[in-house]
Amino acid sequence: MASDAQEQTLTDGFNLVLDALQLNGIENIYGVPGIPITDLGRMAQARGMRVFAFRHEQNAGYAASIAGYLTQKPGVCLTVSAPGFLNGLNALAHATTNCFPMILISGSSEREVVDLQQGDYEEMDQLAVAKSVAKAAYRVLHAQDIGVGVARAIRAACSGRPGGVYLDLPAKLFAQTMDAAAGKKSLIKVVDPAPRHIPAPEAISRALDVLKAAKKPLIILGKGAAYAQADADIRTFVEKTGAPYIAMSMAKGLLPDTHPQYAGAARSLVLKDADVVMLVGARLNWLLSHGKGKTWGAPGTQKFIHVDIDPKEMDSNVEIAAPVVADIASTMSALLKSMGEAWPKAASEWTSAVRAKSEDNIAKMAPRLQNNNVPMDYQGALGALRRIIAAHPDTILVNEGANTLDFARSIIDIFQPRKRLDVGTWGVMGIGLGYSVAAAVETGKPVLAVVGDSAFGFSGMEMETVCRYKLPVCVVVFNNNGIYRGTDTNPGGEEPAWTTFVKGSRYELLAEAFGGVAVCATSPDDLSRAVTEALASGKPTLINAIIDEKAGTESGRIGNLNPQSALAKKK
Repeated sequence: MASDAQEQTLTDGFNLVLDALQLNGIENIYGVPGIPITDLGRMAQARGMRVFAFRHEQNAGYAASIAGYLTQKPGVCLTVSAPGFLNGLNALAHATTNCFPMILISGSSEREVVDLQQGDYEEMDQLAVAKSVAKAAYRVLHAQDIGVGVARAIRAACSGRPGGVYLDLPAKLFAQTMDAAAGKKSLIKVVDPAPRHIPAPEAISRALDVLKAAKKPLIILGKGAAYAQADADIRTFVEKTGAPYIAMSMAKGLLPDTHPQYAGAARSLVLKDADVVMLVGARLNWLLSHGKGKTWGAPGTQKFIHVDIDPKEMDSNVEIAAPVVADIASTMSALLKSMGEAWPKAASEWTSAVRAKSEDNIAKMAPRLQNNNVPMDYQGALGALRRIIAAHPDTILVNEGANTLDFARSIIDIFQPRKRLDVGTWGVMGIGLGYSVAAAVETGKPVLAVVGDSAFGFSGMEMETVCRYKLPVCVVVFNNNGIYRGTDTNPGGEEPAWTTFVKGSRYELLAEAFGGVAVCATSPDDLSRAVTEALASGKPTLINAIIDEKAGTESGRIGNLNPQSALAKKK
């Protein structure tokens, strides 16, 4: 009897990890089961936590990363040791680069064996590997330190510029026991994991002085602005300035893309002619041509205002005339307070010119978006999806690929914040199904994933995951038989060109294999009917959209980044 009573007062590493996560409001886990974390997932489910098992750790990691972006609290990915950890590492690096709060928790081999390289099961110094791509990395060796380890991981993932954090849990940790009361006291509920960084008054004044002096102002909203969830203040600020604005792809919808100040259709004009450019949660990286070169005005003709929580971002490519180092929500609040009621609107000559250019470009594109060609081109297919999103603005659009991504970014309007999720800073492919699962889980909204056939290959098996959990996800695969185009030939032999796939692939049958809805669409009208039915039903659906194999362009719209052979050029 004494032994039974003693056992009732003990807890172990498994329970302490879950206690620490739940204490901090984390109830969803994405991962792949296996040694040594299988029982952790079972015990989490027994507690009522939601544990989503994927077919590959990379996709589980992408799910956790976008969960962090959508919720502002770290998404958790759980993997086995060594190979499983490495599979999840890609997503961890992606989260760090894109500033998404995420925690990768991996089981690992024992330290004493790893350090002597004695050949343990899946032996690897995972902490050392993770440090090169994570915002922070921690290892917990003792059960009494689990609370501290989880707390540090949460705070590191969320505070300042968010990012990916690695938490290493050796196998023996889970079985360690300790007094239950002491274990409970060892846990930490993180208070204010992402404290506000209040902007300096002089930084606000400087920024407004530069903005007020502008004759041709431009505001650029980045995904950091969307992450901040300061939607109302951002909209009020943009409208109060009267300035044209453009939104980077995941910032689309902070204001509707149909807003009269939106200059996405006049992007080339505004980037080149603006005299003051205000960046809000956007970085002057390759996506904005580093703020210089042919895309932009002549050196010295443009001034930049930059709002970012990381001071190291300032002056990273060009001189920043008015740096505001602070969180975006606090900055927007301070800007609006300092602007007062009588802020002068941007000059009508400038705004009228931008609006005229936008309307002209939109009018030129409109007929191409109405076609019903067979086989489909990108404009006709995406035009159909554009009309569906306009009719269902709360649908979350997940988008990846080359041409599929680039054309969709400019064709499909977004009307609400955080309703467009895509490849992010690195332009990676493979995020599609992982993002789709997490978006459906975390928001409860229907998801439309529009992916290229090449991109689908990275995560397509997760269609089984979508079907298993009966998620309201409709996946549209733009099938043009290859990467960029399906028409390439092998100049050196009979084997297929390395950019082509099996012609006539029946991608939709993958959904049928798992009990989902399978559709093949050969025209924009077919595609429109199939997607409309999928969104109405909420059933897992996979649509094989047949795109003209000649319709694509090399590397989408970033072909300039794809170097060509000097010898080939001479020929």
